[in-house]
Amino acid sequence: MSTPDLVSLDAALARLRARIPAEADALLVSEAVNVAWVTGFSGSFGKVIVTRDAAVFLTDSRYAIQAAEQVHNMPVDWFATPVKDEEFLAVHLTRLGVQRLAFDASVVTVATAEKWRETVPGVTWIADAKAFENLRAVKFEYEIERIKRACGLADATFAHIQRLLQPGVTEYEIALEIEFYIRRQGAKVAFDSIVVSGERSARPHGTPSNKKLEVGDFVTMDFGAQLDGYCSDITRTVVIGAATERHEQIYNQVLKANCAAIDFIKPGVTAKEVDTLAREVLAELDLAQYFGHGLGHGLGRLVHDSGRLGQGSTDVIEEGQVWTIEPGVYIPGFGGVRVEDDIVIRAEGAEVLTASPKEFLVVGG
Repeated sequence: MSTPDLVSLDAALARLRARIPAEADALLVSEAVNVAWVTGFSGSFGKVIVTRDAAVFLTDSRYAIQAAEQVHNMPVDWFATPVKDEEFLAVHLTRLGVQRLAFDASVVTVATAEKWRETVPGVTWIADAKAFENLRAVKFEYEIERIKRACGLADATFAHIQRLLQPGVTEYEIALEIEFYIRRQGAKVAFDSIVVSGERSARPHGTPSNKKLEVGDFVTMDFGAQLDGYCSDITRTVVIGAATERHEQIYNQVLKANCAAIDFIKPGVTAKEVDTLAREVLAELDLAQYFGHGLGHGLGRLVHDSGRLGQGSTDVIEEGQVWTIEPGVYIPGFGGVRVEDDIVIRAEGAEVLTASPKEFLVVGG
């Protein structure tokens, strides 16, 4: 298993340190996903103070042992009742000589910010979302290796559940088996699985129901694994029992859009250009009107991580980013198709991380 060694964590810390605003002495990292990214800590409570020449990890007594085991790239300190979190924070800010502290305005509530201002004396609090914007978008190699492992588990899950894809099996039973299988491998589901069939497959984020699979149904399955802190996200669509020419035509055009986008994406192109290309492919058969969401999103410690592939995105593709590519067509009264892969951007283009077959597939006949 690839682990975040000190070299990788120090690189993450250096990237974060470079984000300290000119008007601030330090950054306060309070969002759990960013704390984990810069320290390797997997608990639910912790903060990091990062100055231009120092850093410290703060937690409470519940995580004293765990923090000592997991955090090695900076000093660790913890507090216990009756000391309060903000009091403990104030002690360390004073010790580090921090007078102007920037925090992530995109995740800290107004109430929390006001409490800090009222209870931590001698510190000017600077609300700054830009310092954390797209912080984790470009992945380190150890992160890519973990995402690959999560993708491998998603692929194994798809292979496993194909035996269940039979007339009479419910959407809910398939979703449950997806979760059971992923958990039996020592991982978590990255998000609530989507399993929708027949006319219900026209719901891009439909919730699994007790509807039974029927011959002639599209079945769309969107799921992922969270393994060692990193996520995968895959979608495959099949037809149950027997397919019509319309099933195959719609499916293959969505697949064509998926493949075209993967072939096109590379460093320097824009997210909007990739999304536009997929829509142009769907428009060849007048299907773009049924594609209402963006082409993809960043993937990493969160299943919806930094970045969006869509018409409103200003993102530019960079080497080391990990994206989903997931065109879809959703026709009310008929059904829907989505084909989704996870990719990492290399210098020459996309490396596909998901390996599940994606040719038109009829099962359960």
